Amino acid sequence: MPIIFWKLYPKLKSQKGFALILTLLMISMILVVTLQFNRSVWSGLSGSSNLKEAARLRLMARSGYECAMVVLSEDKAQNDVDTLREPWAQSRELSLQSTALFENGHFMVELSDVCGKIQINQLLDDQGNWRPTQKDMFQRFLLSKQFGLDSDEVSNLMDFIKDWMDPDNEVTRFGAESGYYQGLEPPYSCANGPLASLDRLILINGISEELVYGTTEKKGILPYLSVHGDGKININTAGPLILKALSTEMNEDMVQDMISYREDPTNDLADPKWYQKVPGMDHIVFDADLLTTQSDYFEIRSTGVLGTMEQHLNVSVFRESGKPIQILQWKAGIENTN
Repeated sequence: MPIIFWKLYPKLKSQKGFALILTLLMISMILVVTLQFNRSVWSGLSGSSNLKEAARLRLMARSGYECAMVVLSEDKAQNDVDTLREPWAQSRELSLQSTALFENGHFMVELSDVCGKIQINQLLDDQGNWRPTQKDMFQRFLLSKQFGLDSDEVSNLMDFIKDWMDPDNEVTRFGAESGYYQGLEPPYSCANGPLASLDRLILINGISEELVYGTTEKKGILPYLSVHGDGKININTAGPLILKALSTEMNEDMVQDMISYREDPTNDLADPKWYQKVPGMDHIVFDADLLTTQSDYFEIRSTGVLGTMEQHLNVSVFRESGKPIQILQWKAGIENTN
């Protein structure tokens, strides 16, 4: 058994359940990553302390990512229902335990369920036509008070988004196609296809950086969206704004009642219609095509922290029973927080 395990064993032995399992998973993955890292990176470093610090940061960020991957894989093997009660949703535990695994520094890892977000590339079908249920939900979402948009502004934004994503060059009502974008300075082309990443949203006419990224006082739309996913919303993990957007009949009280219901460990969340068991919601009917209680698309954000330096790693993944987890998108970057 590796030395690092015996050093941590007394501490691990005193812990129970979830924290113990996560820590054991972390140790095994840290060892694998460390061995790979030593072979491929560390041997090539010069004596530069900056290079060594950068290498340590990469190791810590990668370790957090590997731990998250193990948790997701184990979760899929154990059950098909995904809720916020599960280990993958308790990423704070992973981060807290990481301080014991490095002499200096630690990692912070966060797992988020894409199926709890609006999957914006599912707004249109392959021919560039609106999917009605997706369109209606997205409109209701944009009309949330915190974004400060009225119905006319939302309607216009929908036209701009459709023209950006549909495959043709025909302008939709108040929309804009390549002719408009080519007239800008500097000029650029309309995508006429799915969004490759959410930061492309600000290229669309009518969509401001404030709407996308928010301000110091309020969030923008970015945290609630993803370019990945099959369009189904996991009502076990979706946040308040997404739950409210599922129906015109929803209000804030119903949203909070749903959240309280799913937080109760005695309530079974396997059936997507469980929301009708919430007191006062037996008359509410969500579109069945929108709902799921399973999640296979996730976003992993892992950050290695060493003093004032941070290495960020953002990875989007897709998991499927009996198959290795597939990486959909990978972005890395280093930052000095001083």
